[in-house]
Amino acid sequence: MKLRAIYTQFVNEFYYMEIKIDTKEKFTVVTPLLPDLTVNIAAGLVKSCLICLKATVKNVVLQLSSVKTIEEAAAIQVAELQQHFYENGASFVICNLSEAVENSFEKLELLDFLNTTPTESEAWDIVQMEEIERELLGDDHHDL
Repeated sequence: MKLRAIYTQFVNEFYYMEIKIDTKEKFTVVTPLLPDLTVNIAAGLVKSCLICLKATVKNVVLQLSSVKTIEEAAAIQVAELQQHFYENGASFVICNLSEAVENSFEKLELLDFLNTTPTESEAWDIVQMEEIERELLGDDHHDL
């Protein structure tokens, strides 16, 4: 049992290293580097993004240009992660989906619930708009 725990930790740390993180002024770009987004890679991705949620720059752009396939369980994890960000007052935008990855989200009936854009530039625009919206609506929410 102990050997399995050590192996699992090793695997999770390996997949955690297969993610590039680039912090910008208003958001952090998280980019999986492997072509297959598996459950193990998604676990590292979730870990990376949750760290961002606790940082000064909370918004995340998930850049999927390198990803060619996504496992169903990983797609569900990504959708749940996006929901978690919005529940915590932060933006989470997915950009550069390949047709196959987009089809995987569509097959699971998740695509309509995801905040996706064709490019990172458009993702940045959405983050900016959502930041402005939160600022404008922030005072209204305190009165409720």
